[in-house]
Amino acid sequence: MADTADSPLTLIIGNKNYSSWSLRAWLILRQAGLKADEVLIALSESGSKSALLKHSPSGRVPCLVHGDLTVWDSLAIGEYAAELAPDAGLWPADRAARALARSVSAEMHSGFTALRTHMPMNIRSSFPKEGRKPGVQEDIDRVKAIWRQCLSRHGGDGPFLFGRFTIADAMYAPVVSRFRTFAVDLGEQEQAYADAVWSMEAMKVWVEAAEDEPMVIDDAEF
Repeated sequence: MADTADSPLTLIIGNKNYSSWSLRAWLILRQAGLKADEVLIALSESGSKSALLKHSPSGRVPCLVHGDLTVWDSLAIGEYAAELAPDAGLWPADRAARALARSVSAEMHSGFTALRTHMPMNIRSSFPKEGRKPGVQEDIDRVKAIWRQCLSRHGGDGPFLFGRFTIADAMYAPVVSRFRTFAVDLGEQEQAYADAVWSMEAMKVWVEAAEDEPMVIDDAEF
């Protein structure tokens, strides 16, 4: 494999209105100051899968290409970005905080099935009375508990879960969007955190692009 040090980064993503996993990887690179060319492949269309497989061995987004190296899966991309930009602080410096950040990131990565299924990311829409299916409230309560725990223990003077932005915030950014779309009630501490995420300049850029995208029929989780 060739040395990737001087190679450009390319991030393959899906529709910005719907693709929560793409948002996570995109935010991580953006906040780390890692510039990447962006390839957006519209999902749920004929030919989407074959187009994705040209870049991603899993046929899913996101996928990061760096020279001859391909990194797929948002959490793996986050770990790779943390190695590329060690001064960006994508994981907390404190060992205990870092362990908690990795734990809550992994939990979001593998859990919250009911929330994902019944409250999919749809940035430009509003469904305040929908999505309250079995298991969803339990997932919501767990997310709020995670936010409170991280903020109380490690938030310090910063607005994010561990003070400054980390991979953990990227993992929960799409949930902030979901909570807005489905009008989920939050306590004062959780609402302040959600507002901080939503007010990030990078998040504003993503949301503006999502609002300008053409509509698609299938609102599935990507």
